[in-house]
Amino acid sequence: MQDIIVECCANSVSSALIGIKAGANRIELCKNLRNGGETPDRKDIIKLRKLTDKKIHVLVLPKANSFIHSAKEIEKIIDDINFCKKNKIDGVVIGPLKNKYSVSEDLTKKLIKVARPMKVTFHRSFDSLNEIEKNIDKIISSKCDYLLTSGQKSNVNLGLKNIEKIIKLVNHKIKIIAGGGVNLNNIEKLYKIGVRQFHLSGTTKKENEKLETNFKIIKQVVEKLKELKKQDPL
Repeated sequence: MQDIIVECCANSVSSALIGIKAGANRIELCKNLRNGGETPDRKDIIKLRKLTDKKIHVLVLPKANSFIHSAKEIEKIIDDINFCKKNKIDGVVIGPLKNKYSVSEDLTKKLIKVARPMKVTFHRSFDSLNEIEKNIDKIISSKCDYLLTSGQKSNVNLGLKNIEKIIKLVNHKIKIIAGGGVNLNNIEKLYKIGVRQFHLSGTTKKENEKLETNFKIIKQVVEKLKELKKQDPL
């Protein structure tokens, strides 16, 4: 049985530490989460690595919501991946597209080769594409370890049926991470269709307009998943 993973998408080192304290067993570190997320500052990557032995995956994306990369951006992505590898990060999150219809299989393979032995997640950029089967095949062929998806909808509630379809399509060839609106109210539905990896930021807006992970939101999800696992006969 696949282990249950709660991945806290952290907008800062402080949010990552809150997520870990609340029970998250993996962190996706980024910055500029308000606008979709970008590669975090290198000083934050180093700082978080020194502060925890929990699994850390780093979003490698030069510009938020931009997945068709220029040659200059590809150079930056490769440099950032090498930096993460040098600093003992456990995984990176990428999502290069060839165009608005298709995964860039060649570039994905190239970036994965650079990243190894780190794990690689394909980003929710996948959710902007049509032709689910064709693009999943490209991601699997590229040897990605994980696919982060909301079921090609704006959130997991709307994408629930597609997530179930995707889980069946991949047939254990890649691990599916459900992300995009994951919360206490929908994790049981996600669990029942076979999701075992859950991605959420659990953020609330502070008085200074800064987004920060809310301990209670992550903790509630962690505890509910513990209950579901106990009830699972498998």
